[in-house]
Amino acid sequence: MNKIEQLVDQVKAADAIVVGAGSGMSRATGLASWYEDSPLYMDNMKYFAKKYGFQGLFQGFYTRFESEEEHWAFYLELYKMMTEIPPQKPTYEYLRKLIGDKPVHYVTTNQDMLFTKYFPEEQVSEIQGSWHYFQSSRPASDRKLYPTKGMLDVLYDKIEDHRLPSDLIPRSDVDGAALIPWVRGPEFLEDQEYYEEHQKWNKFMGEHRGEKILFLEMGVGRMTPMFIQEPFWEMTQYMPDSFYVNINPRDARTNPAIEDCSLLVDEDINDALKAASEMIK
Repeated sequence: MNKIEQLVDQVKAADAIVVGAGSGMSRATGLASWYEDSPLYMDNMKYFAKKYGFQGLFQGFYTRFESEEEHWAFYLELYKMMTEIPPQKPTYEYLRKLIGDKPVHYVTTNQDMLFTKYFPEEQVSEIQGSWHYFQSSRPASDRKLYPTKGMLDVLYDKIEDHRLPSDLIPRSDVDGAALIPWVRGPEFLEDQEYYEEHQKWNKFMGEHRGEKILFLEMGVGRMTPMFIQEPFWEMTQYMPDSFYVNINPRDARTNPAIEDCSLLVDEDINDALKAASEMIK
């Protein structure tokens, strides 16, 4: 029996499934722009890439821009990419077919909002924030979130010479500080919405306590293993009948303590999900 067949068998045997996904999931769909200067990245971020030399969107968050106006133009260009460029491959559709009607919860560190485009929001925990919201750059004084839908869409057309005019930069209602994306960083706001995202995951685990749970991890790298991978390993170790699957073409690994209840699939995520979904009857 090959690894894809084993994956399908584990899905069929599970009473409930927890899917955990990192940036490799987005890359598997063909959206390779976060950590590399891919054609997709260069087509949309050529000005910033050439001026500042950062390779991939992620580095842009750690770049000192010439001005706040230019920084905000970068935010708007990035938001436009996330909302207007669809996945190039049907990876999420393959995942949906593989899961079928099993009880499932999706946990992701991705901030690109893709999981909530394909699955109900109550089934998704965006545990490291997302571009659904912006927050104040001074969270100590303003602890509210600002929905991006509607706010950012109207600003894109206001960009002039790769800058958003200063009088249009969205600011905190409380202290006038500039807004920033609600994503993990030095100023990341861990307040009500943050805890609610985690609570959705905890609630699902409580509802399926004592059942056979499959932990299906995809595309989690070495940058933040503590948010999905390590909890998956720990729960697999201490929850009877649970099983762990890691699909990762670059770094499929497990904890030695759960080696006998792990399946490592070192293949392209899209290809693996496609093959597995085609086996589901």
